[in-house]
Amino acid sequence: MFSHRFRVRYSECDQQGVVFNGHYLFYYDQALLELFRSFGYSWDELPDCDIVVAESTLKYRASTTFDELLDVCMPVSHVGNTSLIIEPRFEVDGQLRVEGTVRHVFIDPATFKPTPIPAVLREPLEGASQG
Repeated sequence: MFSHRFRVRYSECDQQGVVFNGHYLFYYDQALLELFRSFGYSWDELPDCDIVVAESTLKYRASTTFDELLDVCMPVSHVGNTSLIIEPRFEVDGQLRVEGTVRHVFIDPATFKPTPIPAVLREPLEGASQG
């Protein structure tokens, strides 16, 4: 399973000294970019498509604090015709801190209408699928 590691910066922590909840989606977004990069594509090289978030949920299980190494694990749980579901897990030393579900839809950037996942991405996404 693909994962990407971050070191929590002081500026990402709130007054209680823990990562502010909104930063987890920023971490996720960067991990998604790195997942696609692992397939050989940078974000601006996606073939004739774009990808948007249609839905996201996060469940906070434990706090993450300044200077900890946070691993964002990116299991792909569903690869549909136009959609993709990833169930990220945010862990420190293998301990679950946050988990969630993010559903994406591939779109035609000219019309903003759903479009099939390009074949060049479907194969690596299916290979990364846990389901």
